[in-house]
Amino acid sequence: MKKLVVGNWKMHGSRASNGELLQGLIDANLAQSAPNADVAVCVPFVYLADVASKLSGQSIAFGSQDVSAHKQGAYTGEVAGSMIREFGAKFAIVGHSERRSYHGESSQLVADKAKAALAEGLTPIVCVGETLAQREANQTEAVVAEQLQAVIAALGAQLADIVVAYEPVWAIGTGKTASPEQAQAVHAFLRAQLVGALPAAARVPLLYGGSVKPDNAAELFAQADIDGGLIGGASLKAADFVAIARAAA
Repeated sequence: MKKLVVGNWKMHGSRASNGELLQGLIDANLAQSAPNADVAVCVPFVYLADVASKLSGQSIAFGSQDVSAHKQGAYTGEVAGSMIREFGAKFAIVGHSERRSYHGESSQLVADKAKAALAEGLTPIVCVGETLAQREANQTEAVVAEQLQAVIAALGAQLADIVVAYEPVWAIGTGKTASPEQAQAVHAFLRAQLVGALPAAARVPLLYGGSVKPDNAAELFAQADIDGGLIGGASLKAADFVAIARAAA
């Protein structure tokens, strides 16, 4: 299985700076320089059209950072999966810790969003992860199991068609990173949960997210159950993101 490296721009960017960033990725010719890695960027909704145009004919995929659980209707401010897919997007991040924390998204809502994304031909990148307090209380496995179980229950056989990203909340944007051994332990646990629910889910890519940088990417990606990364801050610098993609390959 190829590694998968996904950049999450979060709420950063402008039309000008995005164009420069994407041009840097295009110039790196990742299809040749990182042939064993699939690469994508997940961008703010308002930039989907620009990104679709810039990446037309390129090997780099793209997606959104969220998706509505609803198909259509009177849901002001929401963006439906069909709208995202219309631009040619491949992915939709669901359940990022910032959505869970700042917007009160429950595990059930995250599961509903994953199901809605799949219904429109999008691949949901389902995020799970624990806070520092939960890790220190030895609750990591219980927390990520609860978050993942809601998705398992909602998707059935479609579970094999998702991506899962483990992002320890205490390592996001803090400069702290789970050690390769810590990350691998959680990834192995998540793999067991997926396979136990659906054997075909053994092929689900498991990404690590949390202060991944060029200097730690190779060691993280070398772990048996880490299939790539969900990259935050480093995805905003073309040179760093390219270096991480090459480390994955």
